[in-house]
Amino acid sequence: MKKKVISVILSSAMVLTLLAGCTGEAAAPAAEAPAAEAPAAEEAAPAEAAAEETAEAPASEGGKVFGYTCMDGTNPFFVALEAAIKEVVESHGDTLVSVNPLNDSNTQIDQVEDLISKGIDYMFVNPVDADGIIPALDMLKEANIPIFGFDTQVGDMSYLVSYAGSDNYNAGFVCGEDLVKKLPDGGDILVLDSPTMQSVTDRVNGFMDAIDGKGFNVVGQQDAVGNLQVAQEKCTDLLTAHPDVVAIFGGNDPTALGCLAAAEAAGVKPLIYGVDGSPDIKAELKKPESCIEGTGAQSPVTIGKTIAETAYKWIDGEDVEAFIPIETFLITADNVDEYGTDGWQ
Repeated sequence: MKKKVISVILSSAMVLTLLAGCTGEAAAPAAEAPAAEAPAAEEAAPAEAAAEETAEAPASEGGKVFGYTCMDGTNPFFVALEAAIKEVVESHGDTLVSVNPLNDSNTQIDQVEDLISKGIDYMFVNPVDADGIIPALDMLKEANIPIFGFDTQVGDMSYLVSYAGSDNYNAGFVCGEDLVKKLPDGGDILVLDSPTMQSVTDRVNGFMDAIDGKGFNVVGQQDAVGNLQVAQEKCTDLLTAHPDVVAIFGGNDPTALGCLAAAEAAGVKPLIYGVDGSPDIKAELKKPESCIEGTGAQSPVTIGKTIAETAYKWIDGEDVEAFIPIETFLITADNVDEYGTDGWQ
């Protein structure tokens, strides 16, 4: 179309008509420039064309292309973790192409398949569902794409070159220990978990082991899928049925914050624990009247940098550990000042 504009003198009305037609096919002018160099891309939708260019251009220049998927890219924990991986990848002159399944296992599988079709060289994986991710891992294996896992284990770890993740069992255990210390007489409690997420399951197991035999009784347990809004809704229902609970354990900090909102709305003050050590939860720990009592802290920055650096070591021919645990620890009002509230530790 552009060649016709150059080679033929058109009337002003015709020019305007042609320009209007171009705008309909490519809303952003910046997207038209690459199309002149790669006419075949014009047939694809603009978003798809942009994704293809992002994935393929570095490979043609000798750079590596890494795919990235996590269970929920809107979770602040994964925002920080993805940024840490991206920093390492881009420092090597390579590219990270990320997708966000928003806690939907089928969407995650479809997105991984799409990344494979776009020509990625390596893959960073955090599964929505530990077993549900296996079909995507099979596709990656068939395409000879090395897989590096982070934060949450997959159902069959043999698919992975290496895995880096928090000691999630300990993250839950330290919360349970603190609860036992503060409420030695026990009492009724609620647990907001996420059974399909292995990391959350490990945290719940650690928490339950720490309180075992200490007089605590779980009167309600619901799947909050690690989401603040879902946790608030589920916890609201649970608190309506059990208003006298003495504590709540949430599988991550967004879950704990959702439970906090539910508790405040219900006018009750149970001790609430989460896992992550997020800036939002640490800010709550600074408030004397907040129900948030503690968080099993982890470091998304350390996890992200560790797995990315491990990938490059392996690519360079070095031997790497198959499983790399990252330390977890308890943050409460007593020590929150050591870690600050304006960022991740």
